[in-house]
Amino acid sequence: MTRAPLRRRIHILLTTRPVRERPDKPVRWWPAGRSRVPAIAVALAVLAAAGIWGAIALDEARATRVTAYFTRATGVYEGSDVRILGVRAGTVDAVEPVGDRVRVTLLVDDGIEVPRDAHAVVVAPSVVADRYVQLAPAYTGGPRLTDGAVLPAERNALPMEVDQLYASLTELTTALGPEGANADGALTRLLAVGAENLDGNGRAIGDSIDQFARAARTLDRSSGDLFTTLEHLQTFTAMLQRNDRTVVRAERQLAAVTGFLADDKENLSAALRELGTALRLVKSFIEENRDGLRESVDDLVPLTRALVDQRRSLAEALDVAPVAVGNALNLYDRENRTLNGRANLREITPRSPRSPQDAARDPASGSRSAAPPPGLPLPAVGPVHDSAADPAGTRPGGTR
Repeated sequence: MTRAPLRRRIHILLTTRPVRERPDKPVRWWPAGRSRVPAIAVALAVLAAAGIWGAIALDEARATRVTAYFTRATGVYEGSDVRILGVRAGTVDAVEPVGDRVRVTLLVDDGIEVPRDAHAVVVAPSVVADRYVQLAPAYTGGPRLTDGAVLPAERNALPMEVDQLYASLTELTTALGPEGANADGALTRLLAVGAENLDGNGRAIGDSIDQFARAARTLDRSSGDLFTTLEHLQTFTAMLQRNDRTVVRAERQLAAVTGFLADDKENLSAALRELGTALRLVKSFIEENRDGLRESVDDLVPLTRALVDQRRSLAEALDVAPVAVGNALNLYDRENRTLNGRANLREITPRSPRSPQDAARDPASGSRSAAPPPGLPLPAVGPVHDSAADPAGTRPGGTR
């Protein structure tokens, strides 16, 4: 016995009227001789489908609906995945063309948070695989994307299509081909010269790459110092910005100096040439008289040592010398052409001890008299040849 199709059985289940075989027996909802198992299975399937549909509707009601606009939506369909950091976070609910743009409705699962400044990116895992919509960046805190948010096309991104890549390559080859840059063979000559320059330099190029890798590792280990240097450089540039007027003034003065040197470059070059000649002469003189210069320097050692030992006296002499020179100039009388001066003889003659009368007149000095200062050594008194100054009547040839 062939069973009726499922649709037929559902129709029979829904349209069959109750059969009363006898008045004293209960009503049967299924014809006699038919099994009730298929009907129960169909009812359970209908209830399961209704439950699944209700759960989906409830889940969609709680999901966050986001509208993203793109200039195109190749490979994006209804039901495509919505991912965050590569993990599924929702589905694409609708893809609709609107003018020159495509409106893609995204349903983000309940409980998944997206930052308010997020953008949508269509990602192609491979050339032929279905694409999905990636929301980036991931949420780390702050304002969140709310239900009904709109992501404009300017914030969203699309992958490069294979056709676009082929078109770019075609355009490049055309630009470099015989109808472009290589019309006169320039590209061919460039490649030939490059090949000649690189021929035999493979080891040098490899060493350069190795040294560059070492430099990169050194910079990586010294990243802290590098960033500290950049911070100091930022501080320096900020200082220059704060002193912009001073910097401009310094630039103008430097420009004036360089202009002056440019105007007088002939004299400057002549002076530099003469300086070079003088330096060559000095060099040759030193080479020829090296031994004599060494002896002269050795002979100067005692003199320099004496100057070092008497540096205080030299400093005092240098302080007093201008005053002495000024006094010497003031001695000269231009009108009479004479040297006029006045000496204090008390400074060069010995002083006599103080008398008791002087000590009595000066009680503050005390009973002890101060010692007289030492006198300057004077020559001894010689013979006198003047009768007025010689009461004893001595004459030349006699003794006093």
